[in-house]
Amino acid sequence: MKQNTKQKENSNIEDIKINNQKIILLNKLKELLGQKVHVYIDRPLGSTHPTENSIIYKVNYGYIKEYKSLDNEYVDTYVLGIDEPIKEFEGIVYAIVIREDDIEDKLIVTPENTEYSNKEIEKQISFQEKYFKHKIINK
Repeated sequence: MKQNTKQKENSNIEDIKINNQKIILLNKLKELLGQKVHVYIDRPLGSTHPTENSIIYKVNYGYIKEYKSLDNEYVDTYVLGIDEPIKEFEGIVYAIVIREDDIEDKLIVTPENTEYSNKEIEKQISFQEKYFKHKIINK
């Protein structure tokens, strides 16, 4: 019985550590809002998810090298406003997708001088984000 209590305490401590790390990273990502970043595309428009064949990417998807997520991979990024598969992209961080039930948050990067409502963003990223409880924040 004592061992289960100890395991529960360790689990709660680990959850607190992860939540604190997520808050720190989110604050860093918020600083990127409105900033220009370079996105490396590893899942171009039309490609399939590497482990979930039913997920087809409706937008270009990649990562930025400025920060790593809590999974120790670079921060994932949706690129909106480009209607063809690309390998790299330079654009503006327009919004952040905060996943409430996952350790990874995602960036929304767009061409300069473009605007999207959260509803428009949601529509474009729902092919993947429909599986997660999330919210979108922007500047």
